[in-house]
Amino acid sequence: MLSMRGLSATAFALIALAGLALFPPQSRAQAALLIEEPYGFFGSVNPTGHNAIYFERICAETPTRLRRCEAGELGAVISRYQGIDGYDWVAMPLVPYLYSVENVADAPAHVNRETVHRLRSRYREAHLLDLGKGLYPGNVVRGGWTQLVGVSYERRIYALRFETNEEQDNALIARMNDGQNRTHFNLLFNNCSDFARRNLDLYFPGTFKRSIFPDAGMTTPKQLAYKLERYARTHPETQLTIFEIPQIPGYRHPSHSNKSIAESLITTGYAIPIALANPYLAGGLFVDYLVRGRYHLIPKNPRELEPDNLWALTAAARAPQNPLSAGTQAPSAAAGGSAKTTATAAANSGLTENKVAHE
Repeated sequence: MLSMRGLSATAFALIALAGLALFPPQSRAQAALLIEEPYGFFGSVNPTGHNAIYFERICAETPTRLRRCEAGELGAVISRYQGIDGYDWVAMPLVPYLYSVENVADAPAHVNRETVHRLRSRYREAHLLDLGKGLYPGNVVRGGWTQLVGVSYERRIYALRFETNEEQDNALIARMNDGQNRTHFNLLFNNCSDFARRNLDLYFPGTFKRSIFPDAGMTTPKQLAYKLERYARTHPETQLTIFEIPQIPGYRHPSHSNKSIAESLITTGYAIPIALANPYLAGGLFVDYLVRGRYHLIPKNPRELEPDNLWALTAAARAPQNPLSAGTQAPSAAAGGSAKTTATAAANSGLTENKVAHE
């Protein structure tokens, strides 16, 4: 016969198993707010930059329909764009979004204009024709389909990674798939940062609202980064970690740092006509810039994510993948249907992360 101690241990084990069955632990995953620096002529006119959101668990069944990722896939980047045949948002697999290739092993370390054009055109012809054969490529003022692939050739990106759970990710997939994906883009009140703000509200309710200061009621990438970092200070379970995805050299001059609206007006040529027209407004903008606009969001020397260690964006505790196979995304990931990644474990380890300091 079992002793009383054995019976107690057995009963405790049965109760624990029943608890796990009734209340299964939520599966954790990562997402990241992408702060993309401004570049080129338009980046000089409007130096606020661009926002997108990366999700580890959410993948692109097509560029305009989402699904849960399958084993080995690296997730998708979702953002609002202008000039994509009337669509409000588009989802792209992570590796093509950054490098215009399907396998990180094919990502070049240095590019020129011809290389970027060839890689982008090849990917579009293979996977983006569902968005329309006559898609506008974009120019210095208005964006087009080239915004969707090879972003790292244009600018530096900062990824503010945070924890998500399965329920939150499923809710986002349902909302995006059930919603009407037609553009109502407006630079002042319905821009890429407004899109990111509304989606982040699913994960951090009430955290992201418009700010009169320092952005005059507009939503900007720097504003969202500031609010996410401030939230993480008092909510360590967010596990906020900041990475830098460097700009691939050769195609463009290095991109510029993101600025708030007040910072944009005070530190550029806009300051002179504003001061001449209304010195009081110029003074108010300057004070606003001193108080909030100069806030430094990015720590010194954040961990850099190159193509060979891009796996670190998904989870630090996960076994790293072989850089020759990690990130391989089957064509159907962007053109419809199910896709799987061929990723094998490798022996890379010992890399550390730059955690956000909590005050």
